[in-house]
Amino acid sequence: MAAYQKRWGGLVLPPALQYDGGPKYLDPDSPESDSAGWWFEAGMQRTAVPYSFMISPSGEFGIQADRWAPLHTTVQGWVESLALAHHVSMCAKQVTRLVGDDVNGIELDGYEPVPEVMGLADTWWRGTDSLVALYTGEAMSLEFPKGRIALIYSGLDEWGLRGGVEVGDG
Repeated sequence: MAAYQKRWGGLVLPPALQYDGGPKYLDPDSPESDSAGWWFEAGMQRTAVPYSFMISPSGEFGIQADRWAPLHTTVQGWVESLALAHHVSMCAKQVTRLVGDDVNGIELDGYEPVPEVMGLADTWWRGTDSLVALYTGEAMSLEFPKGRIALIYSGLDEWGLRGGVEVGDG
């Protein structure tokens, strides 16, 4: 955990588009142990939400309410997703928001996962001129299927799609 704190501890994060902004700081605190190992609170929430942001014993970043929902395989994946959301929100010509069952209608044939975000419950998909962000963590953790959200960022050029990162650079 010392290496984590050296790399990420006290880092101020931009607000997340989902999860009521996410934690303001990455500041692991309040370790708790169970049969899987040590869990750490990732940082204080920006607003009152019915869950905590946690880092699992295997290093996954996620939310814990009644159930554990791992959002990303690592804290770095969470940070990458925040950076991607900020970048693409400034580049897209159109943003479409789908909620609940409407998320089922998204066709991802021809899209590839964005590996940098290391998504689990939350994933990003890259197409030829669009990016799709799927947020299912709250739906999983709160057992609330209508909490699934998709944001489709369309009308992107190469800079909007990749931000200068070449395939294989990530």
